[in-house]
Amino acid sequence: MSEFTEQHIVAVDLGTSKIALIVAKIYGDDVQVVYYKETASAGIQYSGVSNMVQACTPLTHLVKDAEEALNIKINHAVIGMPKWPIRQESNSGKIMDRGDYTEILQEDVDNLKRFAQETYPLQSVEREAIYGAVAQSFSDGESFQIKEADIVGMSSDVLEGHFKIFIGKRKELMNADSLLAKAGLSAVKKYFNADATAQVVLNETEMENGVALVDIGGGSTSVTIYHDSIMRHYASIPFGGKNVTQDIKSELQITERLAENIKLAFGACIPEKLQNMSEKVLRIVDNNTDQDKQVPVKYLSEIITARMEEIIEAVLYEIKESGLAEHLRCGIVITGGAAQTANLGMLINEMSGYKVRIGYPRKDVSEYDVDGTHETSASSALGLLMAALRDNMVSCAVDMYEPESRPIEVETKKEEEPVEEVEVIEDTEEVAEEMEEEIEEAEEAEEVKERKPKEEKPKEEKWKFLKVLWGKAQSIGEELNKYVDGITDSDDEDNNE
Repeated sequence: MSEFTEQHIVAVDLGTSKIALIVAKIYGDDVQVVYYKETASAGIQYSGVSNMVQACTPLTHLVKDAEEALNIKINHAVIGMPKWPIRQESNSGKIMDRGDYTEILQEDVDNLKRFAQETYPLQSVEREAIYGAVAQSFSDGESFQIKEADIVGMSSDVLEGHFKIFIGKRKELMNADSLLAKAGLSAVKKYFNADATAQVVLNETEMENGVALVDIGGGSTSVTIYHDSIMRHYASIPFGGKNVTQDIKSELQITERLAENIKLAFGACIPEKLQNMSEKVLRIVDNNTDQDKQVPVKYLSEIITARMEEIIEAVLYEIKESGLAEHLRCGIVITGGAAQTANLGMLINEMSGYKVRIGYPRKDVSEYDVDGTHETSASSALGLLMAALRDNMVSCAVDMYEPESRPIEVETKKEEEPVEEVEVIEDTEEVAEEMEEEIEEAEEAEEVKERKPKEEKPKEEKWKFLKVLWGKAQSIGEELNKYVDGITDSDDEDNNE
């Protein structure tokens, strides 16, 4: 019997514009991403659940699709905490009289971090909750500004730590739990999205030398600043890609769905940089009116640029407020669904002077027949998944077949795969042709069988068979006579009339 058991880790990213679900399969040291899918979300604002009934439908469909595709039953998932509103505070913790030359363990650091979170005075325990804490520096009583990685293993009688505390709404966490429960799941753990996303988008050089990660989601945009390999600052603003869509919808007087499609297909910043595209004109056909709308691509770019400039100005304000504006040697990295808007990096560069790159999630694990995980829109989902893998999270799903009842032979296992039954067929003519071919093949097979000599049945069995057949023929004949008589009677009545 193998010493390894197959496990599945499931992560759900609840976004304002989309919900994403990702699954990794673990067998021993082998980790593979085996499923990733996005769907339009509903009932979610600023990555927080506002309407559980609306949000449950797309989430339930995603879960069922993953279960059918992987032949598993999903019971748990890791999720991210809302990105807005979150405020940042500071707190410290100190342990005295540890004993001379006592080694500092990782457990000591974790306990100190937990102490800093539990002792922070929230403004309202009923309304607020601590979303996370990040160590800034430690001291052993003699040296200061020691990193977490360096303090572990040192010997000291004193251990003091300084932490950034991130505080959000308690109701948002409760709503997320209720949503998952409504979809038949439970949240095995909730992660602070900012750090989880940064771990799969930023590299060590950027974190060490200073960088601002700007995650432009559908409903909010977050700014996470790293310096000296430590997360130093976090802030978020309630504007994102969905605001751009709303602007296009309002200006062009079209539906939100059409506005989103136009944005994805033709959206770009800085109309002066569009070159030949600025001369193009979009013709929007409206079936409800006789007149079509003529929309120049340049005008569309002006709408998008105006909103993006507002978002960038808010981002640059948060960077200035952090006090680290002069320490961003590696500039700005943009990720999230709106990060791939054409010329957005150029616009940020012109407004800030920082160098800018698009942050795609890294390929830290292998994949099996999965698309979309290396787009900027997948950064949050993949970040949550990798955080769960680092924490050695328990399996979030079980196989549809229990180990005791799972077939051993390969032949029987093939019969249980319902691939043919799940296939969606759109062309009915092709289906009819296939059915005719199958019928012809079946008839040919019957003809072959008929050519083979058949064993003579005993006369008694033949006689019984003929008696049954004759009885059925008589009953059918009687029914036909009644039917014919009925028709004849009705015809006679019509003729008499």
